[in-house]
Amino acid sequence: MIHLDTSVLVDALTGPRRSAAALRTALASGERIVVSTLVLYEWLRGPRRAEEVDVQEQLFPREEAAVFGLEEAACAATLYRTVRRPRGREIDLAIAACALTQEATFWTLNEADFRDVDGLTLYQPGPN
Repeated sequence: MIHLDTSVLVDALTGPRRSAAALRTALASGERIVVSTLVLYEWLRGPRRAEEVDVQEQLFPREEAAVFGLEEAACAATLYRTVRRPRGREIDLAIAACALTQEATFWTLNEADFRDVDGLTLYQPGPN
């Protein structure tokens, strides 16, 4: 299972859609790809066109989003206490906690923001 970061969702579904091919490849290979409710929040709060939200709903319906619940909250709090410089990274750490609690690989375009999260495996898409 792969949890997407908001950066990948934005890069795949908006503008020049640079990550679209890699996302299609991962989906075609049978990877289970999910977004968390926190990623959905970040995605939906941005300036989104109706057609972009429609594509997101087709690929990652909001009803299937991984919920940020009690276990994820506890994990995120632990991360906040253990990483260096956690202030301003609360949402990122909570998103990482969603991937960690589901033992999922995490796909982000902002790898430097997550390198210090112990136990988090970053996804590396293959060549398209």
